[in-house]
Amino acid sequence: MSTLFSCFSSKKDGHKPPPKERAILASETAFTINEVEALFDLFKNLSSSIIDDGLIHKEEFQLALFSNSSKKNLFADRLFDLFDIKRNGVIEFGEFVRSLSIFHPYAPEADKIAFLFNLYDLRHTGYIEREELKEMVLEHLRESDLTLPNDDVEAILDKTILEADLKGDGKIDLEEWKVFVSKYPALIKNMNLPLLREITQAFPSFVLKTDVHDSELHSNSR
Repeated sequence: MSTLFSCFSSKKDGHKPPPKERAILASETAFTINEVEALFDLFKNLSSSIIDDGLIHKEEFQLALFSNSSKKNLFADRLFDLFDIKRNGVIEFGEFVRSLSIFHPYAPEADKIAFLFNLYDLRHTGYIEREELKEMVLEHLRESDLTLPNDDVEAILDKTILEADLKGDGKIDLEEWKVFVSKYPALIKNMNLPLLREITQAFPSFVLKTDVHDSELHSNSR
């Protein structure tokens, strides 16, 4: 799946966050105050694409990803859930900036690893279990228009669990995941979006592309 945020015109309606809030967001993320201001223009476009209420609803999030507000996709659902920090069904500006900051090239690697771990932890148990990993592998194959025999899928899962599950309990916790990613750093390479360093210059022609479920997980696990 390719995550795509694009903005072709900047709407200036609405009010930008006060300077104090912008300063707080800049201090808590990898963005400067000027970049936070530029992100607000992007946020305003996304949050008014269907319902102009200053919030990004799931349909607007999906529209930004796929140019289709009704497309069903597991990765889109998981991304929306992770951006929706307050878990109230919408993404506010602060949540948008803080979540997007994880994809900044200067963001701590530990944050990227944890974000990807949470993406795969579908049931919010604090572990990546085999069935969750299988769901993500199958979704990746569907999005890539690829078909593998079930035996091949099971072999990928067996290899991944065997290598990542250091405790041998049939599931992967965050510490095991950190070790696994350290062996296969390509897993998080696409969580670095260079354009985030140029947001003030790039907007309004601002495009983000990332494969947070990088296929390296599958190729490295064979």
